[in-house]
Amino acid sequence: MRSLLNPKLHLLVVFIVIISDSIGIHKISLGVGAMILLPLFYAFILATLLNPNVVQASSKIIDKVSVKSSVAFVTIAIMPFIAKFSIGIGPKLNEIINAGPALIFQEIGNLATMLIAMPIAILLFKMGRESIGSTHSIAREPNIALISDKYGLNSPEGVGVMGVYVVGTLFGTIFFSLMASFLASLDIFSIQSLAMGCGVGSGSMTAACSGALVAMKPELEGTITAFAAASNVMTYATGLYMSLFVALPIAEWFYKVLSKKERV
Repeated sequence: MRSLLNPKLHLLVVFIVIISDSIGIHKISLGVGAMILLPLFYAFILATLLNPNVVQASSKIIDKVSVKSSVAFVTIAIMPFIAKFSIGIGPKLNEIINAGPALIFQEIGNLATMLIAMPIAILLFKMGRESIGSTHSIAREPNIALISDKYGLNSPEGVGVMGVYVVGTLFGTIFFSLMASFLASLDIFSIQSLAMGCGVGSGSMTAACSGALVAMKPELEGTITAFAAASNVMTYATGLYMSLFVALPIAEWFYKVLSKKERV
């Protein structure tokens, strides 16, 4: 608790926010599309450079105990985003209803991801049962709870899900914001479908993704935030059951099939 009240930690965060916001939003053309670099991207880079676990020299500025304790603030800090998104659902409720079953069936996308990721994990990287925990979902908090209850976090499956959780926390927001802005610039998908894709069950990822879309289409901010929020809520509501009753059984079966091929 004492490290959470460390004034140096809070001043450091304020410094990062001011610098990142001062840099602003930048658009990089990539020929067929474009990427939007948001202040969140710069904040991530600065925070990484000031993390003593990454850059040893940063320990002169902030200690490792404070950095570890600051993780608890992530969930608290993201709550205003979730509240803002939830409020935005109401005015756009008719649009969301007209989207039909797309919001519900989007969870099937996790299964498609597993069909690509697990062969790579087992056949290329020679992973064991860690591949079950790491590929059955995007490994956010509900999935960690599920794996913990079913296998235990000290199990290979637990190691796998925690590995993806850490990677998602570190790089997920950056990847999502860049990917969302790039896809939006291609004008292949509707903005509603891209907004629905933002709701993956992670507040920070949803905020980064929808923020990038709003930067591309500011006139559709209400629609984007409403669809992203509804999608995120549906993911929390249906994602756990999809993982428990569909994704994990398929992952177990797929692991056995691929493991047999690996032994041959």
